[in-house]
Amino acid sequence: MKIILLQDIRGQGKKGELIDAAEGYARNYLLPRKLAVPATADAVNTMKLKDAAHRREEAANRAAAVAAADTLRGKTVKVAAKGGAGGKLFGAVTGKEIADAVAAQFGVAVAKQQIAAEPIKTFGTHTVRAKLGYEVSVEFSVEVAEE
Repeated sequence: MKIILLQDIRGQGKKGELIDAAEGYARNYLLPRKLAVPATADAVNTMKLKDAAHRREEAANRAAAVAAADTLRGKTVKVAAKGGAGGKLFGAVTGKEIADAVAAQFGVAVAKQQIAAEPIKTFGTHTVRAKLGYEVSVEFSVEVAEE
């Protein structure tokens, strides 16, 4: 019996897949537990439309990540921090502060989790990598200046 899975099922397939399951297994286990639906023409068409919408959304998100990378590539983000003697900071400049500065200066939304850098503890210019998802990453400079 042909069915469309509504959830991942170990040994059978992933959510959204069209599989051929044994008649008894499908009727007595999968269908009553709402783990699958029969593969009618309407259900198959709905599955294809959802899959196409998912692919379009992923393409749009990837394009946004590439655009953000192009905007940040080679730029310098300025961050002000309080410091003491010897060029050391009181505390550190974290990924959250860098993400906030990027949003304020360039209008690019970068999550603090996407900034792949250790906290910066000295004044000066530092190179930082941002992993924007969809295998897109960009390096830019962060200039830490005294407040």
